[in-house]
Amino acid sequence: MKILSTYIFLLILTTSTTYPQQILDKIVAVVDNEIILKSELDFQVNLFAAQRQLDPNSKTLREQILNSLIEEKLAYAQAELDSIVVSEDEVEQRINYQINILTQQLGSIANVEKQYGMSIERIKRELRGDVKKNVMVQRLQEKNFGNLSVTFPEVKEFFELYKDSLGTIPEKVTIYHIFQNPKAGERIKSQFREKAQAILDSIKAGADFAEMAKKYSDDPGSAKLGGDLGFVKKGEFYPEFESAAFKLKIGEISNVVESPVGFHIIQMLARRGESINTRHILIKVKADDKSDLNTIDFLSAVRDSIVKGFGSFEDFAKKYSEDKESAPFGGELGTFYINQLDKPLLDAIGKLKEGDIGFPRRLEYAQGVYGYHIVYLKSRIPQHQPDLQLDYDELKKLATEYKKQKEYRKWIEELKKKIYWEIRL
Repeated sequence: MKILSTYIFLLILTTSTTYPQQILDKIVAVVDNEIILKSELDFQVNLFAAQRQLDPNSKTLREQILNSLIEEKLAYAQAELDSIVVSEDEVEQRINYQINILTQQLGSIANVEKQYGMSIERIKRELRGDVKKNVMVQRLQEKNFGNLSVTFPEVKEFFELYKDSLGTIPEKVTIYHIFQNPKAGERIKSQFREKAQAILDSIKAGADFAEMAKKYSDDPGSAKLGGDLGFVKKGEFYPEFESAAFKLKIGEISNVVESPVGFHIIQMLARRGESINTRHILIKVKADDKSDLNTIDFLSAVRDSIVKGFGSFEDFAKKYSEDKESAPFGGELGTFYINQLDKPLLDAIGKLKEGDIGFPRRLEYAQGVYGYHIVYLKSRIPQHQPDLQLDYDELKKLATEYKKQKEYRKWIEELKKKIYWEIRL
């Protein structure tokens, strides 16, 4: 909501584990029952300045960071007064998400522990309080400002007020696609199923599950963690995976389970309410060259049918696309500024004119996971000066955020009047 609030939240882990409350540390501000330490302020000022190549000695920057911290504490105090409740599962998921990001950045859990000088369990304990507070603040902000909307006159007023400072609107494109995964034949699938069964047999014979996951699992995100997927609720996994996982007792290991991404061996680690903590070993089914050629031929035939007028792109996408998110909407991926596109999509539409359909292209959508798609460029709007009609959706979003910011500032000023706070610099 505030300019710095999201940034500060991303620093919670580093701040919490790098600057414990030391006896000689100075208190620079008090908000209700919370304190802000000089070490915390110094750290966030220095890091913010380094990220943006600013002067860390700037008095204005220091005041901005401190004010943002104070506003976070004020919002948390109000969240407590409003009895905002967040579940332990929700906090645990947020913590695991932060730990997973750090693990990916640093390469392993061991490197994370080395970086912060404590075990992963202690890092999680240190994180818990701050993460819970932040989630409570987010819930309060959603409650107060999540449903704010703007009318057309408000969008127009915002546009008239700021059109000269909005700059040039980049080229904008609307893109659709039809996606297909190469289909491995039963002979190839049986080879990978047998590999998964052999791993399961080894585990049953005494092999360590975590070590087998690190060595053989094709899920790079969890393999480095010994297959650990953390706590999740229903709806996070493929139905085939969940059907098997939720039936397991603690410590129990499943038979080989097939899902759209391959074959799994699943072990139940713990239950907490409606959430489960499992680990798995994934053996992906890798298609061969023949499967790739069949997929390319199929998509080429679909393209020819559309070009010859045997049906619309949207109709064929609903019938044949295996992108479950876009297929129900005729394959629509959305409208994007050209500088928002990643390289594969940029290359796919680079030479297309409005209304053109490209030839089949390979699309890698996860490490080692790919398929093929044909892309339809429905519209292309060249770079232009802001226009109320052409850019209404984007202007509405900006106007809505502007309104939220104004309401948020008024809300914070009200909190400052009724909740005790003091700067002690």
